[in-house]
Amino acid sequence: MKTAVGTAKNNSWSLVFSDFKEITKARLAVSVVFSSIAGYFLGATEISWVAVSLLAFGGYCTVGASNAFNQIIERDLDALMNRTKNRPIPSGRMSVNKAMTIAVFLTILGLVSLYYLNAQTAMFGAISIFLYTSVYTPLKTKTPLSVFVGAFPGAIPFMLGWVAATDDFGIEPGTLFMIQFFWQFPHFWALGWMLDEDYRRGGFKMLPTGKKDKSTALQIIMYTFWMLLISVVPVFGITGELHLSIPAAIIVFLLGAVMLYFAFQLYAKKDNGTARKLMLASVSYITLMQIVYVVDKMI
Repeated sequence: MKTAVGTAKNNSWSLVFSDFKEITKARLAVSVVFSSIAGYFLGATEISWVAVSLLAFGGYCTVGASNAFNQIIERDLDALMNRTKNRPIPSGRMSVNKAMTIAVFLTILGLVSLYYLNAQTAMFGAISIFLYTSVYTPLKTKTPLSVFVGAFPGAIPFMLGWVAATDDFGIEPGTLFMIQFFWQFPHFWALGWMLDEDYRRGGFKMLPTGKKDKSTALQIIMYTFWMLLISVVPVFGITGELHLSIPAAIIVFLLGAVMLYFAFQLYAKKDNGTARKLMLASVSYITLMQIVYVVDKMI
């Protein structure tokens, strides 16, 4: 009997933990934290692990809060789509009130943690939550321009780390912001291409032309090109304290060139398989690019 009760409790806690990960989109939140820490390492003259911990915790909480608010707002639409119908709220495993409590609690925890670093970091964290929840989310069913709006909060994490380390916003964090800003478009449009049918069920307008056509693929190519260009700009010594050596710039360029190749392939083939390859290449690019930037600074 005790074993059965213990197993039931373990299963219950496992389900709670699983739902918490899903309501906060843990995988996405961890990738955002990774970007923030990379930005911190680039900006810091001396590493404070207390600051890194506050940034990681505060970053997870603010992203988790944004995602929880998003799922509260979109709960009825999530129920219509195959990829989201089993989320905690539409599946009935979590009430709206409980999700709201989690979202508000995470917002407070996140912003307080970031404020301990400095006020500017907390301000950008608050802006990110506001834009994602109050502007990007409502626009997703209204216009494809929602992706443009969503690229702003999506691009904040990389620069947020620099601001957390320096308490200063200038050309360096601005450059980091622009790299991740332009990266958002090929990444999300590739995802939108793959999931277009499912998004249509929920009434979401994610592709720039509303269709999986050459015009959408051409815009993906253009934004990938600009991302590639900006990502190597620091090698020319015009971005303040943000530097990039020639070997590192070549590596970053080649990583971006892989994305550009798949963008051209999508233009030629216009199929989901190529869109998936582009999406996976974009995930690899943003992670490896940030690692190259950090390693290049350290050596």
